[in-house]
Amino acid sequence: MLSSPLSRTTSALSQFSSCELSDALIKLSVPHGGHIPDIHSVSPGNVCSPAYTVKMVLTSDTEAPKLTGGHFVDQAKEGYVVVIDAPLEAKSAVWGGLMSAGAIARGATGVVISGNCRDIGEHRDLGFPVYSRSHSTLGQSPFTRPSEVNIPVTIQPQYSASGSLDSAGLFPAVTVNPRDWIVADQDGVVCVPQELEEQVIELAQKGRAVDELCMRDIKAGKGVQASFKLHRGK
Repeated sequence: MLSSPLSRTTSALSQFSSCELSDALIKLSVPHGGHIPDIHSVSPGNVCSPAYTVKMVLTSDTEAPKLTGGHFVDQAKEGYVVVIDAPLEAKSAVWGGLMSAGAIARGATGVVISGNCRDIGEHRDLGFPVYSRSHSTLGQSPFTRPSEVNIPVTIQPQYSASGSLDSAGLFPAVTVNPRDWIVADQDGVVCVPQELEEQVIELAQKGRAVDELCMRDIKAGKGVQASFKLHRGK
């Protein structure tokens, strides 16, 4: 049995790629396969950690709660990855080099941003994994502000196929709850709900075994279609 999810910051999920985990989540009828869209590696480094979530809002949003407890980076916990949900329309960064330095000092394992970062060279020099949608020369102030931490955040896709903001729901939004598992690598970022962890690990193991058989046969010249039909059943 796995130990209590309230005490762990490591998981056997780290044995698998983000692609393998998405495949497993699709088999569990998670429509987005856990994939957090439009987010890419800016400063390299793999992550597999529970989420510490941060909700950013536009500074003009006076109705959203005001953050308490100090700077959101100072509230990060050792072994957690910072997950920031920023407004889709924000063109400024919500994370910079000083924040990476602060996160490292507190033992955070990386940051995943549905928004922009800046100071790319500083993150890379620090060796801190940063995943974001893009980057900007502008800092957080006076454009956005942190509102709440350790709450569920719902991350919307940035663009539809037409290149406009995806208001039509062509790809499902992904809700990240505090302590959900975040796995990030060169292929992308995946959220594994903590209650599905054991099932995902089991399915990912089975999926890897099947793919290894397919790879062996394809390399031997048996063909992709024949190998898929033999091992995947389709």
